[in-house]
Amino acid sequence: MTTHNIESTTDPRARGHCLCGAVQYEVHGPLRPVVACHCEMCRRTSGHYVAATACEAQHLRLTEDRGLRWYQSSAAARRGFCQECGSNLFWHPQKELHIAIMAGSLDQPTGLSLVAHIYASAAGDYYQICDTLARHDDGAHGIKPPYA
Repeated sequence: MTTHNIESTTDPRARGHCLCGAVQYEVHGPLRPVVACHCEMCRRTSGHYVAATACEAQHLRLTEDRGLRWYQSSAAARRGFCQECGSNLFWHPQKELHIAIMAGSLDQPTGLSLVAHIYASAAGDYYQICDTLARHDDGAHGIKPPYA
């Protein structure tokens, strides 16, 4: 599945971009609440844990993609990043209809909230998860589309 460049006459729900602007996007549909992932792959690609929202892939529209590159990080998913500034932007599970978007790449205000932690038992030994949000030791956070 490729990232869609949909034509939309509706105003986007959200906009975002990488640090340098070589990747810019709009979301033309609902966003999932933010989930923090503490797995080793997310920690290594971001330098800490990842906080991500998600949308249906068909609702993501790239408005600038000159810097976008994809890295196949596992047999199940690939990660989108900017090759110019290094920003970590997307996580795309290839057999799913959604794409995760790094929450920090969204323009504010987002209107979103952090609601859960996944792979909590894999958290780095240098920090504690100190809030009272739901914690899961796998990737099953229980939030299902349509991410409204």
